[in-house]
Amino acid sequence: MIIKDEQGKTDILSLTYPELEEMMTALGEKKFRASQVYEWLHVKRVDGFDKMTNLSAQLRGRLDGVFCIKSLFIVKRLESRTDNTLKYLYRLSDGNHVEAVVMDYNHGTTICISTQVGCKMGCNFCASTIAGFRRNLLPSEMLMQIYTAERDSGRKISGAVLMGIGEPLDNYDNVVCFLSLLSGEKGMNMSLRHVSLSTCGVVPRIYDLAKLKLGLTLSISLHASNDKIRDSIMPVNHRYKINELLAACKDYFQTTGRRISFEYALIDGVNDKEENARELYELLKGFVCHVNIIPVNKIKERNYTSDRKSAQRFKERLCELGLNATVRRTLGADINAACGQLRREYEI
Repeated sequence: MIIKDEQGKTDILSLTYPELEEMMTALGEKKFRASQVYEWLHVKRVDGFDKMTNLSAQLRGRLDGVFCIKSLFIVKRLESRTDNTLKYLYRLSDGNHVEAVVMDYNHGTTICISTQVGCKMGCNFCASTIAGFRRNLLPSEMLMQIYTAERDSGRKISGAVLMGIGEPLDNYDNVVCFLSLLSGEKGMNMSLRHVSLSTCGVVPRIYDLAKLKLGLTLSISLHASNDKIRDSIMPVNHRYKINELLAACKDYFQTTGRRISFEYALIDGVNDKEENARELYELLKGFVCHVNIIPVNKIKERNYTSDRKSAQRFKERLCELGLNATVRRTLGADINAACGQLRREYEI
C-alpha cells in the first residue's frame, strides 16, 4: 500500500514485497535489491537505512530520500506475576498511543493488537471508545506492534488477534494490507489460520472479507440475545440488526468454511438471564460456531459488573441447550490487560 508521510516519503513498511520490488525497479535498481531491503526490514528489522550494510552508501542515501521507516516506542510495559502476560502501551510517531497484549498459551504465544487510535463504535462497556476516535492505524503501525513486542520480550509470536483498540473492519483497507504483510513468505510468514479478527458487526465488510478467503477466524462481538438489548449497549446495532449480522456470518462460513466465534460479554442484570440464554440458543442453533462468554471488564466510567461464577453458570446453560460455549480464560488480570484501560489511564 502506497502511503506518504508529511514530507512526501513512502512508508516502506506498509509496502508488500511486489510493491517494493516495483518501486525499486522504478528507481533503476535490480529486482534482487528489493529482496535485500525487505529482509533488512522484516527479518532483521532494522530501524534505519544506514544499518543495511550490504547496500552501498549511495543506495542507502537514495532510499532515505524516498522512503521512511515507521517506528513506535514503548511508553509502559506491565508483566503479570501470575501468567507472564505482557501489556504494552506504545507511543506512535505523532504522539498518539495504542496498546498490545502478549499472551502465552500451550500452543504458542499470541499478541492482541490495536487497529485504530480510539474507536467510533461507542459500545457502552468498552474502555477503548470513551476517549473517542483519533485515526486509523497504518499497516506498518500494526506490524510494528508485533515486531517491537518480539524484540522486547524475546518471545516468538505465532498468532495474532485483532481485538485491541479499534474496530478492524472500520479500517478495512489498512487491515487487509497488514494481513498480507503478516502472512508474506518473505516476512513473518504467519499462517492466517492463526489469526483472529474481532468485529462488532460492520456487515458490508464481513461480506467483503469472506470473498478474500484469507482463512482467518472471524470473531463477532455479539454481546446480546435480542435487538433491544444490543441497541442499548452497541450503537452499531441501530444500523445493522442482529438478523442482518447473522446472515453475513452464515455467508462467511459458507464462503470460507471457517467456524465463527461469537463473543458474549456477560453483564449483570442486562444480558445474563435464563431468557437470554434461550434467545441466544434460538439465534445460533444450526451455526457451526463457538460462543465465548466473557465476564465484563470493570471500567470506572461505567457501572457494569459480572464475575466468573455467573459466566460459568451462563455457559453451562448454553451447553445444556446445545451450544458449544466456554468461559474465556482470564489472562493478565493483575495488570488490567483488557484493551483500552492503560491508554485511558495514561491520557487522562
